[in-house]
Amino acid sequence: MTGEEERTPDGGGDAKRHVGRRSPRWTRAVGFTLAGALVIAGAGAGYAYWHLNHNIKSVDIDSALGDNRPPRTEPQMQRQPKSLPSAGTSAQAAPPPSQALNILVLGSDSRDGKRNRALGGGSSEGARSDTAMVVHLDAGRTRATIVSIPRDTLVTRPSCPLPDGGSTAEAYGVMFNTAYSVGGPVCAVKTVESMTNVRMDHYLEVDFAGFADLVDALGGVTVTTDQNIHDRDSHLDLSAGEHHLDGTHALALARTRHGIGDGSDLGRIGLQQKLVKALLRQISSTNLLTSPARLYRVADVATASLTTDTGLDSLSKLTSLGESLRGLSEDELKTVMMPVVPAASDANRVIAQEPQAAALWATLR
Repeated sequence: MTGEEERTPDGGGDAKRHVGRRSPRWTRAVGFTLAGALVIAGAGAGYAYWHLNHNIKSVDIDSALGDNRPPRTEPQMQRQPKSLPSAGTSAQAAPPPSQALNILVLGSDSRDGKRNRALGGGSSEGARSDTAMVVHLDAGRTRATIVSIPRDTLVTRPSCPLPDGGSTAEAYGVMFNTAYSVGGPVCAVKTVESMTNVRMDHYLEVDFAGFADLVDALGGVTVTTDQNIHDRDSHLDLSAGEHHLDGTHALALARTRHGIGDGSDLGRIGLQQKLVKALLRQISSTNLLTSPARLYRVADVATASLTTDTGLDSLSKLTSLGESLRGLSEDELKTVMMPVVPAASDANRVIAQEPQAAALWATLR
């Protein structure tokens, strides 16, 4: 875990709190970027809106999995403001959501296309979930927790439905990322729900090329590394310190594992969590609304890289989600890793550490 991560429930004590709250600029920027793209789309006589919507690919996970799933979180009563909002501002704002959300976010290591293969995605014959994070948003959207699941975790993979009407076989003691390989997004969601007993309300997937293109469209991303990184496999050679990375090198940083720590997936997770926060800061610092052309390019590459569930499969739905995060500050964004221990059967694999892992997942229900 990195120094930016908070303790899991087994660590004892409360999470570190900073004095005062930073302005939630990055969350507003995410919402404004999507909303700005929506306005530009409308000004473009509908074609731009159609194009951005058409970029987004979706999977009907709810229909595929049916009702045999963990329950959704119960709605919670929201506190009423102590005073009435001023006219013309907050009075027109939508009320905060009353239900927590859990979103499974995957980074896939293969997609069709030469660019993905050039970036290390392998052949178009198969794909794995190279990165897996469960993003938990609280009912009021004022706090968020990102839980990373090591891809080398050994799990019981449940039987999953397939598009042709068949199903995959249940498997024991297999790597977590095989769920995506054998059954795509549906099986990835079902496996996460099976191992956590937490309902995944939404699904987001980003491919290799899309992530790299988004970083480039934003003008790169600045990340500080705590140690030297020399990884021949990912072609990454960085000294400890601050670096401004283009899309290709940012992707290499997200994928590197052999050049840090013991070469396991656990060290890479810390870098990925740093990169996520750095990318959000870059979005907030880039004034996209002053450049409609650049705003449209960012929206174009962002939507083109996405596969979602049907609940998030339009620009308007993604905009609504982004705008709901306007009250979330960076201080209230925690990054943790599912507690794991080495597997007895294979020193190169890990298993969930219990009861710590179960306690962590219980906080997300």
